[in-house]
Amino acid sequence: MKILVLDGDGIGPEIAGATVRAVDALNHRLNLGLEIERADSGLSSLEKNGATLTDDVMAKAADSDGVILGPTHSIVYPAPEDGGINLSPWFRKTFDLYANIRPSKARAGVPAMAPDMDLVIARENTEGFYADRSMYQGSGEFLATEDVALAVRKITRSASQRIAESACRLAMTRRRKLTIVHKRNVLKLSDGLFYDTVLDVAAGYDGLEVDEAIIDAMTALVVRHPGTFDVVVTTNMFGDILSDLCAELSGGLGLGPSINAGANHAIAQAAHGSAPDIAGKNTANPTALLLSTSMLLEWLGDRHGREDLTNAARRLDEAVDAQLADAAGRTADLGGPLGTDSFGEAIASRIAG
Repeated sequence: MKILVLDGDGIGPEIAGATVRAVDALNHRLNLGLEIERADSGLSSLEKNGATLTDDVMAKAADSDGVILGPTHSIVYPAPEDGGINLSPWFRKTFDLYANIRPSKARAGVPAMAPDMDLVIARENTEGFYADRSMYQGSGEFLATEDVALAVRKITRSASQRIAESACRLAMTRRRKLTIVHKRNVLKLSDGLFYDTVLDVAAGYDGLEVDEAIIDAMTALVVRHPGTFDVVVTTNMFGDILSDLCAELSGGLGLGPSINAGANHAIAQAAHGSAPDIAGKNTANPTALLLSTSMLLEWLGDRHGREDLTNAARRLDEAVDAQLADAAGRTADLGGPLGTDSFGEAIASRIAG
């Protein structure tokens, strides 16, 4: 089984290095048979090869079983025709990664504003208000006149059905509770279609409790009663915003993992950015990418019926939890003394032991 690792930009090479050490330890300890390959991407690849993502790396990604993608600093990339291919959209569109799954969980010993939070946001990842996802050709955002900007929001029944299926299946493995987040009181047609479609899908899951919340009320509810939520399913932009809020409440974006998954491909990708201001200082927290990789291993285990990969995901989660529970085992952002490298080495040691 092939895993491609793309470092990305900023702190990406550092946190990807820590993650690879952990995966190597799992590979050795559990005899997983994983083939790990690292390849150039982002600004490093642009400088060396003239493109942030080369044809060769694209082919390797297509041939891999899973990808670990470090954060990117795409805002400084040149235009695509000048080699500035934005990695995240390329993966999402090329492999139709329709489900962005983002857990937020308070972890023992880590200061959190919502210590009882343990929820997962299932975010639709291919449409909504995002200008690059609304149109077959052209942009979903445009100027009608010099002084009038318009945006098109696309919601389809098919996309709503498949994120609903992902969310329902996930909820059935947890506490069997699904919350649909929407704004159908105002966006009556688009969010009305999303809500009705999710409700229809959820009706096919016996024992699944379903409720709903309007997005503005939901932002208050996850602050006031975070422990009441299990799996939250929502549209693209609402999910993007809500998941960052939940990550901060549960301990910070540095702990926020995510996976972007489709029918046949998935990538592990931390929810945070590339933090160029601390790049190369060995201070970045690799937890989010480590936990994202755990999610990727679990996805691969489920898809291929490989219990050893599922066990590897659990072992990685447990190693991260044990490391974070020790005040002397955390990185500087959490008040600890460890650098990125030493944190990664500690995780690998826990796995090996």
